[in-house]
Amino acid sequence: MDTATGDDALGAPRPSRASTGRARTAWLREDFADRTRDRTATLNQLLLASVVFVLGVLIALEPADVDPVLFFVGVVIVVAMTGATLMVPWNSLPFGWVAVVPAVDIVGITLMVLAAPETAMGLLWIFPTTWLAAGFGMLGLFAVIVAIAVIIGVLTVFSERELTYTTLLLPLVLFAVAATSHLTARRSDAQRTLLAKQSQLLRRVLEQTRRQEQVVTEVLDAVDFGVIRVDVDGRVAVTNEAHGRLQTAIRTDGTDDDAPAFRDDGVTRLPADELPVERALRGEAFDGQVVWFGEEPGPRQALSISARRLIDPDGEDAGAVVISRDVTAELEALRARDELVASVSHELRTPLTSILGYLDLAIEEPGIPDHVRANLDIAERNAERLLRIVADILAASSSSSSAVEASLSPQLLEARDVVRAAGEALLPRAATRAVSIDTTGLEPAQVWADPVRLRQVVDNLVSNAIAYNKDGGTVFLGTTTDGDSTWILVRDTGVGISEADRSRLFQRFYKAGAGRRTGTGLGLAITRDIVRAHGGEIGLHSSPGIGSTFIVKLPATAPEGESA
Repeated sequence: MDTATGDDALGAPRPSRASTGRARTAWLREDFADRTRDRTATLNQLLLASVVFVLGVLIALEPADVDPVLFFVGVVIVVAMTGATLMVPWNSLPFGWVAVVPAVDIVGITLMVLAAPETAMGLLWIFPTTWLAAGFGMLGLFAVIVAIAVIIGVLTVFSERELTYTTLLLPLVLFAVAATSHLTARRSDAQRTLLAKQSQLLRRVLEQTRRQEQVVTEVLDAVDFGVIRVDVDGRVAVTNEAHGRLQTAIRTDGTDDDAPAFRDDGVTRLPADELPVERALRGEAFDGQVVWFGEEPGPRQALSISARRLIDPDGEDAGAVVISRDVTAELEALRARDELVASVSHELRTPLTSILGYLDLAIEEPGIPDHVRANLDIAERNAERLLRIVADILAASSSSSSAVEASLSPQLLEARDVVRAAGEALLPRAATRAVSIDTTGLEPAQVWADPVRLRQVVDNLVSNAIAYNKDGGTVFLGTTTDGDSTWILVRDTGVGISEADRSRLFQRFYKAGAGRRTGTGLGLAITRDIVRAHGGEIGLHSSPGIGSTFIVKLPATAPEGESA
């Protein structure tokens, strides 16, 4: 136990933890005793007075070999002490004063025993001796021993009988009863003290818990996203003000009916079993499910909803926490941006196409000087590059999952042929930097994909592998399948990608590192959207200075219900 002491902020010495604990325990015991002293004295004295009263009535009705004067003097003493017990406020007096009552009772009972020595009147001594031994600790037990010794002396002197074992029997019984009462009282006091300490501890814990609950409630009400806690049985246990505001905003017609829910495209109706709360009740955990509430042309609201499972200390499911956030403004801003980009791109595409057409005609015109033809070639290359940028921007503006899925026409393809064709088409570009394309890793592998979109994916990856490779480097292409999934691998020996850039590499318009400032930053974002629209995924492994490896995973067979 740590009993270190020291000074407090004002320089006063602090008591040790052990002494503080003992002082607190003593205070609890004394406080409890102070509050119960009056009641204990009254109950003990009333019990003795009741027995004495009954004995007095019996002796008065049936006179026996009893000295009536001496007997009733003892009765009067007991009754008088009972009256004093009822009238005196023992809780206000020092602790030792209440011991006068059992001491005087012993005197009164002694007179009654002397008045009827041949009776069992001495058993009445059990009441005051038990009271002294139980209520006054070791001092009370010592007083009982002294009283028993005095009793033996008084009985021996006034009864003129010899001191035998029968004379000692009653004192021994009194001592045994008193000792038992003392031990029982000590055990009871210890239990009461323990219960009082536990009660104080529970009160402090309860108060601390209430404060913590209040803090958590205030924090939850301060945030601008909705939070609800759902128990295993589906009961909502905790909710915050933001959730209530979001629910109020969803009910746009002013009724309690829930607004219709739609998927992230805002058009497809969301089935009831796919609602976020229903998914959470089924035990699912998910991130960022976007749900639109409300129908056009009325007001609509989009919520991004996530769910996390809760586990109790025993490892059992304890329900879920569902978090909802209003993303209406964000999605509308993204939609407005895409519409603006698409509109501008369309406006740029038409004159660019016309420029390229007239450049082709000019280049093919006979009799043009070589230096003019060279300048026209440069203009044509830059116009084509600008056209590709415009095409990428148009693709990015319409590359949401729903838009891409709607434009797919998947069929069974030989992935090896698609990858080999893309590599052969880019050989001239690779040759300008002495980059070789290794196709020895291509294995037969069927894939369920749209041929045009798959070629777009491979073209983007191989173009990047050439552009960011080292002069004289190598691009490795590979395909393989396990019958259920097909993998396409594109690996280069270039500059690699840092860890900081990898986390944002598939974001639109993001260009990683100083060596990746060319292009629009849309190619990989478009590639990932196309792969995901096929039900696949794209992964990246890269080490700066060594190279990068892109792995595309696609289904190898048609989904159930679709014909190949």
